Amino acid sequence: MLLQREAEFISLHAAQHERVLHYILRRVGELEVARELTADVFRIAWQKSEDEPTTDVAWLFAVARNVIGNEYRGRRRRRELMVKLAEGVRAAAEPAGGDVEAAVAETLGRLRARDREILMLHFWDKLTTAELAASLGCTENSVGVRLHRAKRAFAAAMPADLTAGYPDKDKAGEHSHGQD
Repeated sequence: MLLQREAEFISLHAAQHERVLHYILRRVGELEVARELTADVFRIAWQKSEDEPTTDVAWLFAVARNVIGNEYRGRRRRRELMVKLAEGVRAAAEPAGGDVEAAVAETLGRLRARDREILMLHFWDKLTTAELAASLGCTENSVGVRLHRAKRAFAAAMPADLTAGYPDKDKAGEHSHGQD
C-alpha cells in the first residue's frame, strides 16, 4: 500500500510541481519563497494522501491558495511587528530627548532583521551568548560571529557624526555598550 501511495505521489509531484510553483510565484513574486510554499503544498498533499489519496489538480491549487494566504498574513504580521517595534524604539528614545537615541532607533530600523534581532536580544534583553545560542537555535560560536557582524553592520550604518569620536568606525558598536 505504501509503495503504491509513494508512486502515486511521485507521479502527482512530477506532473504538477511546475504548475503549482508558477501559480505561487505569480502571487508572491519571490522565487525562493515560491519554492518553499510549493514544498509546503506538496508536504500537505503527502500528509493528506495517507487518509485520502488524491490526484486532483484543483485540490492542489486550493491548498496552494491557502498556503499563499498564510504567507500574506505572515507578511502583514511581520510588517505590523516592525512598525510596532520601530514605534517602541522611538518611544523609548524620546524621554531621553537625545539625538543619539533617535539615531540608534533609526539605524536599527535599517539593519537586516537578523542583525537587528541579535543586537536587541543581546543589548536590550541582556541575553548571554549561551542564551542567544539556545534562543536562535545555533552554536555559541555562531552567535559570536553573528553578533560581531551585526555590531559591524550597526556601526557602519550609524551616522558619521555620531561615530566620529571613535578612531575605527568598525569598533563603534563594540564601545556603545559595556558588555559582550
